[in-house]
Amino acid sequence: MSDLNNNPAARYGGATRTAAEIDQGLRSYMLGVYNYMTIGLAITGLFALGIYMLSITSDASAAAKTASGAAAAIARGQFLTPLGYTLFATPLKWVVVLAPLAIVFFMSFRIDKMSVGAAQLTFWVYAALVGVSLAVILMVYTHTSIARVFFITAASFGALSLYGYTTKRDLSGMATFLVMGLFGVIIASIVNIWLGSSTLQWIVSIAGLLVFAGFTAYDTQDIKNMYDVNDDGTVAGRKSVMGALRLYLDFLNIFLFLLQLLGTRE
Repeated sequence: MSDLNNNPAARYGGATRTAAEIDQGLRSYMLGVYNYMTIGLAITGLFALGIYMLSITSDASAAAKTASGAAAAIARGQFLTPLGYTLFATPLKWVVVLAPLAIVFFMSFRIDKMSVGAAQLTFWVYAALVGVSLAVILMVYTHTSIARVFFITAASFGALSLYGYTTKRDLSGMATFLVMGLFGVIIASIVNIWLGSSTLQWIVSIAGLLVFAGFTAYDTQDIKNMYDVNDDGTVAGRKSVMGALRLYLDFLNIFLFLLQLLGTRE
């Protein structure tokens, strides 16, 4: 992004700002990033819960029917509603899965040309679509284990992000290794779709967890370093939204990999 200036001289505004002003501005900027991320996670959670409640019924007569005429069951005494069947058992499920990814690419390439309001709205829509796609985990895992893993994720993410914010060590050298690790996790996950190996899935989950733990610390430091006291409201707002998106993705992936490792299935 052309306006995300990493020049140290520009970032600190030469001699025009005092250290106290820079400190206060940086705190406000980072608080905005974390606020956006938290709101995004809340939207995701609400949409996941809402879609789950609309997609499940215990009334077999009100359930969606399969091609054979039988009720679409997901567990003993639980059936998919017509909405649930449409979202998760028809080709539309691929739209549900891929739409959030399309929005991430859209924001990454268009952020320089978007207003702050448009960037915020796009992020909220993205978070809502992720919530729709994640409704399925409420059907697969017990709600107690989901809550437990969420709190473990929150504590882990908080510690890693705090480290990235406070450390004096330059973490930029991690970027290449983290990206390579991410591609390795993606490739292994795709291969395991056909293999169906529980051992490989365990390895992928551990590797993915380590990769996104690293990304959390790295992204936090990188987002902090992008702060520029000379940014106007529009540029600063865009940076805050994109920073929130990066940390949101880190949090979400840590949660999903931990859920695969620690979650209890229904």
